[in-house]
Amino acid sequence: MKIGIGLPNQVRNVRPETIPRWAAKAEEARFSTLGTIGRYAYPGVSDTVTLAAAAGATSTIGLLSHVLLAPTWPAPLLAKELAGIDGVSGHRLTLGLGVGRRPDDFPVEGRGVQGRGKRMDHDLEIYRRIWKGEPVGDGTNPAVPADTREIPLLFGGFSPTALARMAREGAGYIAASGPVSLVGPSIEAAKRAWKHAGRTGNPTIVVIGYFALGNEDQGRAQVKGYYSFQGEEAATRMAAGVSGSQEALRETIHSYADVGIDEFILVATTDDIDEISRAAESVL
Repeated sequence: MKIGIGLPNQVRNVRPETIPRWAAKAEEARFSTLGTIGRYAYPGVSDTVTLAAAAGATSTIGLLSHVLLAPTWPAPLLAKELAGIDGVSGHRLTLGLGVGRRPDDFPVEGRGVQGRGKRMDHDLEIYRRIWKGEPVGDGTNPAVPADTREIPLLFGGFSPTALARMAREGAGYIAASGPVSLVGPSIEAAKRAWKHAGRTGNPTIVVIGYFALGNEDQGRAQVKGYYSFQGEEAATRMAAGVSGSQEALRETIHSYADVGIDEFILVATTDDIDEISRAAESVL
């Protein structure tokens, strides 16, 4: 099981200049992947900007959005942005996608929360046409360079429709943060959807989990605030799931070792760059 680490792009009032430094230090520590969390109605840094900054500050570590809210974007523009990030990184990007559910994350007129699942299905076709170099905008030119590849796709979500989309369109599944007892059923559901779709082999399974080793109280407060839209009880439950010590973090990682996942991404809850060293000492 590989161990990656998230970039702090959705820590409230993150210091943006920390992001490239964080990326370089995580690569030096030999984490497998740098991840981003996507949300727009929040005082952070967008996935695309964060991934581009990380690409420029590193040379080998993987890049993953877990997950980017694709239906909030006009599809041709997002496809070009992502192709550029993948290209400048030397093809290190894996694109994790979700449909989102917070209405305030859909500020673009005509791309609201309603109908987002159907838009996602339609947009996936546009991404692939653009990445193949087909002309755009009723003109003769493609939007991307000739060596652009089709970026690998992973999908998050819990509904049967989301799982079916993952099995039909993707290379695997990104599970939510939480203990094995809660997350395990969604992983099994993803594997069943994969087989039901007639796919061979196994889907790539990625799990994310929050941690705060330097300032546990600050980390829990960050997570509770981030999930406050779900209500007090749910937000408190998410905050309680933050691994606040090296022992707790190791226990969380070990609990997934027997589930058969491919990668666990440690998600930062502060932008304290020393969290990278603390996490590396705990689990690498």
